[in-house]
Formats: sequence, C-alpha cells, structure tokens
Amino acid sequence: MVIHYKCPNCGDDMGFDSDSGMLTCQSCGREDHIEEFAEDLNTAVLTDDEAKEYHCENCGAMLITEAETAATTCSFCGAGVVLQERLSGALAPAKVIPFTISKEEAMQAFKKWCRNGRLTPKGFMTADRIKGITGMYVPFWLYDLNTKAKVEAIATKVRTYTSGDYEYTETKYFDVYRDIDLSYLKVPVDASEKMDDKIMDKLEPYPYDQLKDFKTPYLAGYIAEKYNFDDKELYPRVEAKIQKFIDTYISSTITGYSSVSYNHKHINTKKVRSNYVLLPVWMVYYDYDKAEHTFAMNGQTGKVVGKPPISVSRVAAWFGGIAGTSFVTLKLISIAMGGGLW
Repeated sequence: MVIHYKCPNCGDDMGFDSDSGMLTCQSCGREDHIEEFAEDLNTAVLTDDEAKEYHCENCGAMLITEAETAATTCSFCGAGVVLQERLSGALAPAKVIPFTISKEEAMQAFKKWCRNGRLTPKGFMTADRIKGITGMYVPFWLYDLNTKAKVEAIATKVRTYTSGDYEYTETKYFDVYRDIDLSYLKVPVDASEKMDDKIMDKLEPYPYDQLKDFKTPYLAGYIAEKYNFDDKELYPRVEAKIQKFIDTYISSTITGYSSVSYNHKHINTKKVRSNYVLLPVWMVYYDYDKAEHTFAMNGQTGKVVGKPPISVSRVAAWFGGIAGTSFVTLKLISIAMGGGLW
C-alpha cells in the first residue's frame, strides 16, 4: 500500500515541515498535527526483500524501489510517498526523531562548515559544488543495557624517602575488589547496511527527549529505509561499543595508587530492552577535484561528519607556523636562562 498525503483543502501534496513539526500543505498553508493521526502498522502484511513496483497515487507513474526503501519521492511529480508494508508488523518503528533542520538550513550549515576548514583547499571552502542533499530517516536500534562487573586487582603505593646518606623506596601492596552495577540507556547502533557505521557513530549524540511515537506523516517528503539487521544481529556491536566506557568506569573507581594490576575482570552485559527507531540524517554529496565526497549531518543538531579533502600546501604552512612558534618560544627560554643567540 502506498500512502500519499493530499491536502483536504486544495488537493495539493502535503509533507512534513521541520519548522512547525506538522504535516503541511505548501500551497494553501494548511497544517495538521501528526499526533492526531490514527494508524495501525502492526496488522499489515509484510513484503519480501525484493525490489518492488508501486503506482504513485498522485500522477500514476510507476515507482520501482529497492528492498530497503520505506519512504521515497516520486521521480515524476515529486510527491512524497510512504510504503506502508515496509513499516508494518516487525518492521514498524517504535519511535522517530523528526527533522528540525530544513533543507535550506542544512545547506547553509554545510556551507558554513566548509568555510571553517583550516586545512581544506580554497576551492572546497567555497561550497559551490554541492551535487545533492537528501533528507533520510536512518534505521537504528536503541539498547537499554545492564552490566555487572566483578574486578580483582593488586594495587601498589610507592613512597621514596631519604634517611641519612641513603635513599629508600617503600612499596605497599593492596588487594582491590570491586562489585559494579552499571546501566546504559538508549545506546544507538545503526541498522542500515548502506550506511557507514563510523560516520553514523560520529553523528551522535541525538536529543532523545525529542523521540516521538512513530507516525508515517513524519516521513512524508523524505527518504526512509527499513532495517537490514535486527537487534540480535547487532548485539555484539553494541557490546563492543560500550566496552571502553565500562573499562574507563572501572579505572575511575580505583584511584590513588602508584600502579594497578588486574588479576580478574568478569564483565556480564545483558540487554534490558531494545527499540527500533528512525533518526534524521541529511546526506550531502559534494563534487570536488573529479571525485564525489559524502558527508552526513545530524538532522536535529546540525553536526556534520565526513572526510573533506586536505590541502598539502595549507598543511605545510600550518606545520611551518607551529615550528616557527616553537622556535621563538625555545629561543626566549634560552635567553631567559642565560643562553646565547642561535
């Protein structure tokens, strides 16, 4: 089933407006509160994982979508459509964080980000080669986790002192035990096969206080994908993601010692719950120096991530400036300490 939102007043297309947070008609200005829409996405029939054809209810054109596509735009009339069966049953998201940054705002924010690149080529900084910008809801799993850790370690305190003509070193040993209970809420892991995991991780954090109950009108006018990996398949990744935080926390509980040697660490992490959510991302495609560069922007905070091209001459000048500053600093220190001119 294709869901296409038409304005009851004038019959034109309606789409989600990031400024007002409502379903809006650009022709007559009608606005509808999305929270008032009644939907049942749990009883619809699921589709298979194949490309499929749909008819646009606006112009009658044939839409051919990939298996992961859950919302898209008609290539012929530009109408935003939602493919309901790909958001139904087990594929129905629990929550969504809507876009608050419009396409125009995203464009301006990206240009500003380009201009702030100290080591990027001047041609890149002009930001005049943007090939395209696409608003996309990316599938994520949010995990609530509980970790219990039992730690055994040997710690030392070393004291050095002088008595008479001799210098002594005193080392005291301590048995250290820790029984730790940690809880993590809403740890995100992207569930899209197409998205670069490292880029998606760097887009964090998202304002989770802005999570809304999922309604399909939030997707109108944007692209959305269903997940490729379920919460069980991604669980090893979320465990690995929090491991460094667990290690840091354990270390923070054992302080004031000269050294710490761990004899035993037993860490047991369990999933309390997981929720399938859609998070807003602006994908920016930029042509520069005969290559396409891809960047991602958090659709709520405006944070931009990606690898811009680097100017060799600017890097050289930057390091040269650092070297020059270091030279002057060392020379002043030498003079202050009675040293001669270099």
